[in-house]
Amino acid sequence: MSEIEKIKQLRQTTGAGFKDCNLALKESQGDLDKAVEILRVKGIAKASKKMSRDAKEGVILISGDESKTSLLEVNCETDFVAKNEDFIKFVKELSDLNNKCSSDLEKLDSSKMNNDKTVNENLVALIAKIGEKITIGRARTLEFKNSKNFSYQHSIIKDNVSKLGVIVSMDINENSDNINLFGKQLTMHIAASNPIALTSEMIEKELIDKEQQLITEELKNSGKPDEIAKKISLGKLNKFKEDNSLMTQDWVMEPKKKVKDVISEVSVSGIKINEFIRIKIGE
Repeated sequence: MSEIEKIKQLRQTTGAGFKDCNLALKESQGDLDKAVEILRVKGIAKASKKMSRDAKEGVILISGDESKTSLLEVNCETDFVAKNEDFIKFVKELSDLNNKCSSDLEKLDSSKMNNDKTVNENLVALIAKIGEKITIGRARTLEFKNSKNFSYQHSIIKDNVSKLGVIVSMDINENSDNINLFGKQLTMHIAASNPIALTSEMIEKELIDKEQQLITEELKNSGKPDEIAKKISLGKLNKFKEDNSLMTQDWVMEPKKKVKDVISEVSVSGIKINEFIRIKIGE
């Protein structure tokens, strides 16, 4: 095999550039296997340097079926890379593996991909090839017995790759077009309205306390009597809870109604929302 043929094969195997392959072959004295190892080590070194950068772009993927569905976030530095063919191919396979791992990132990291290398090994190789920091971000899986999952993706790049993803799990007593329509509309509502909890009681205390501090600070210099300021504060806090709880949000399809009103109007009894997940790049 000629030197050029070896470089070509090494490029196909590793995805590294011509110059790097040429140098690795010289260092390995023409041994392809050793050259691959050299590039891998160099790739790890390159990847380590890139990991100090910010990765605020990326993609959201949804994988699975109606009984078990997963959301996965993969971050990179630029939107250009988020649309790169090699990146898309990697994240799509990664998303399927994530669903199998039920969003256990430690398990996912050591899982074998189609090329018989681990996710971590492939990630390092992709970072070295593309030249940007790439990280696996948030991952969630919804799986409830006797329930059905509904999903929605916004700003789709390709297939199940997008910039925003939503999954909702619901208990239903029957499967009908009416239910399927409501499930789809509900995921779209969540995408648009971004609730932080299912009900006001489920909003984390830390978020409530933070909002209370902001309201108190806002009213501190208002000059209003303490009793009136307390009433205003309570009203503002209740409004915050109402606006950020899914069940009490204004229904985007018909703002005069609340989500809970729409659920009660769906002509099927026994509907219950178990949980929802919304992940958007940049939030």
